[in-house]
Amino acid sequence: MPVPILVLIIILALFLVFLVVASVLLARMVAWPHRITIPDEIKYEKEKGMWKNFDELKKEEYTINSFDGYELHMLYVPAEEVSDKYVIISHGYSGCRLGSVKYLHLFHDLGFNAMLYDDRGHGDNIRVACTMGFKESRDLMEVIKHVYERFGNDIVLGLHGESMGSALSNNALQYSPKVDFIVSDCGYNDLMKLYEHLVSKNLHLPKFFASTASLVSRILYGYFYKQVSPIRYIKENEIPICFFHGDSDSLIPCEHAKEMHEANKGYSELYIIPGAEHAMSVVTDEAFYREKVKGFLEKTGVIDVC
Repeated sequence: MPVPILVLIIILALFLVFLVVASVLLARMVAWPHRITIPDEIKYEKEKGMWKNFDELKKEEYTINSFDGYELHMLYVPAEEVSDKYVIISHGYSGCRLGSVKYLHLFHDLGFNAMLYDDRGHGDNIRVACTMGFKESRDLMEVIKHVYERFGNDIVLGLHGESMGSALSNNALQYSPKVDFIVSDCGYNDLMKLYEHLVSKNLHLPKFFASTASLVSRILYGYFYKQVSPIRYIKENEIPICFFHGDSDSLIPCEHAKEMHEANKGYSELYIIPGAEHAMSVVTDEAFYREKVKGFLEKTGVIDVC
């Protein structure tokens, strides 16, 4: 065999080995985040001034089983006075249920009962692969089902999601959830699109590595990245949505929120927070955030106009 051909074969073989190894590592990076512990989350919330009087609030911790028997850790925080209004708050990638405390307060002050929970593979839940909204959307549907079974079918129920929590909430639209509103904070509208962006920007690899990682994800974790695509389902959505996103978000570009707002079939509002990094909109301008959420809930008839 001529030397040039042999060299080409060796180069091709080395590239294929690199492609396979890199794709496996990329898929594992998505599936196995470095989890933020409960103590670290508490410390972070306190440092940002978002813990407030949480220690004094009534709470109930327990677990429920999801669609496949997986156990989810729940935290129920009832309103100060009897209320028929409930909100389920979903945290972001690598976080835990206490990362939602910063949003709990604004709903608590509006008279809502709140349900916080650990996403699959996060917090106090058993360590399993994260699927970025694929299985987590079905987990959320089980939480919704649980809330209705526990508190009755005549309640008002809404969702709030941050980052992956936002994506899984919007991805759950494919299952036609019985909810009255969604607050969607800094979520991605398509996982493949996001990962192509991150692979190219942060790792300086060609975008097709996201596709090969997606194939590995299907083999190892049971789903393709394209199966987490909230913007696909939002096109037929009629549930009111309030979008927030920071214009300085270096992880998920704010275009994701803008595109969902434009694609949404039903009523929606969009607020881009100047200077806010990823998942920092409420910390950057809490008064504005509270004002817009309250106004959104009033406009959609969820709460009475004061």
